[in-house]
Amino acid sequence: MDGEFYGDVPCSSLAVDSILRVGTAGAIWGLCAGPHDARNKGILAGVFSVTQCGIQRYRRKKDWVDALIAGAVTGSVIAARTRNWKQVIGMAGLVSAFIAAADYSKASTS
Repeated sequence: MDGEFYGDVPCSSLAVDSILRVGTAGAIWGLCAGPHDARNKGILAGVFSVTQCGIQRYRRKKDWVDALIAGAVTGSVIAARTRNWKQVIGMAGLVSAFIAAADYSKASTS
């Protein structure tokens, strides 16, 4: 295959970019609310970006399913600290649905 269909930017660069952008925004906001939240938001953005990019590579497609799966993984990471499986599954479904809807609406308007 001559070119990569999923883009020219490697997943690691997307993850670092997401961590830096959301982490920086969170750090600025966190000067008032607390730096702990900023670090966690940056890490979650990195988890989402790496997962979405990895799914795109594996499936060799770029569509709403990637966002759905990445949202479920990120939601699971958010709720994993509770050690309550009902909350993990609920948060995974909730985040997954919101992110897939946002990704689908972004794709349909382009």
